[in-house]
Amino acid sequence: MSGGEVAGLLVAVFWAILVSFLAVVLVRLAQTLKAATRLVTGVTEQAVPLLGEASATVRSAQSQLDRVDAIAADVQEVTANASALSSTVSTTFGGPLVKVAAFGYGVRRALGRSGGSPGKAPRTVVGLRVPGARRGPRPHRGGKD
Repeated sequence: MSGGEVAGLLVAVFWAILVSFLAVVLVRLAQTLKAATRLVTGVTEQAVPLLGEASATVRSAQSQLDRVDAIAADVQEVTANASALSSTVSTTFGGPLVKVAAFGYGVRRALGRSGGSPGKAPRTVVGLRVPGARRGPRPHRGGKD
């Protein structure tokens, strides 16, 4: 065996090892791709029904939002009507009620003055006796001047 034959034999062994190594790598790569394909298929099988359910849920939510929008518009209309009614009632009855209250106050004051001094007679408020208002300066209680 000459040196060229030994070198050729070494190159052939090296190529055999290299091809074997590449074959193992390709087999493992094929297994990995098969596993990835199965995983993607499983995810797709589960994701498609979920997307359908999500779409149905979004449509349902949209219809509910349309209902809420209609209810809010009705509530806004009712609020505007209640405000208009309140201002109408206030305008219609507010002025006359103030005049009646002022008249009643004037009558009470007039009757209270003709019957005696209102400052000295005790008044009753919800079952309690309240003394009349004091007239004149308050007594000095001995504090700092």
